[in-house]
Amino acid sequence: MTALSARRDIGGIIFDKDGTLFDFHTTWADWTRGLLARLAAEHDVSADALADVVDFDLKEGRFLPESPLIGATNREGAELLASAIPGADATRIEDVIRLTSASAPLAPAVPLAPFLTGLAARGIKLGLVTNDTEFGARAHLGNAGVLEHFDFIAGYDSGHGAKPQPGGLLAFAQAMGLAPARVAMVGDSTHDLIPGRRAGMHTLGVLTGIAKAPELAPHADAVLPDIGHIPGWLDA
Repeated sequence: MTALSARRDIGGIIFDKDGTLFDFHTTWADWTRGLLARLAAEHDVSADALADVVDFDLKEGRFLPESPLIGATNREGAELLASAIPGADATRIEDVIRLTSASAPLAPAVPLAPFLTGLAARGIKLGLVTNDTEFGARAHLGNAGVLEHFDFIAGYDSGHGAKPQPGGLLAFAQAMGLAPARVAMVGDSTHDLIPGRRAGMHTLGVLTGIAKAPELAPHADAVLPDIGHIPGWLDA
């Protein structure tokens, strides 16, 4: 099969959520600053100390490229923050993250409804696999008005494991009756692309997250400015 025909034979596309469907910085910078301020006030610790442990620039309101929160599950983020708060309960922090993040302001990378409608019109099944909770993923897609466009949604807590393990991706392929080779995984980090490769899928990187093209390129069939360029890749 040639590269051209392989692209045209795509039967399913899996999207990451944060940094892929939604611009990462615009969506999460203000929420993170608010979370750190809340935890600092509740536990009488310095917000700067919390920002340092997660590599978040409080002054600029931006994640540093090496931030461990990028691609982390809620539990991993909670444990990291708890490590900087004497006597803190990571489960309590995880609950705060889960509940507050569900209502975080969303900044779609492109107008999502027409974009997803166009892909579905090609006969492509659509999935979402995120390291957020499934609760958070459904809340965000619902708030964006596109929940019904997805045939499959999995969070790290949906029973398939967290990325970079490929369990959620393979679960999508199985549920849709597709061979992995007919599926493309789209994401803004190596946490998305590495499991795509492990699953035997096509991989597409997008630049609406933290990672730059040189970091994504070794793991991607192509690196695109944003998801809006996927139809062009399919038709290339």
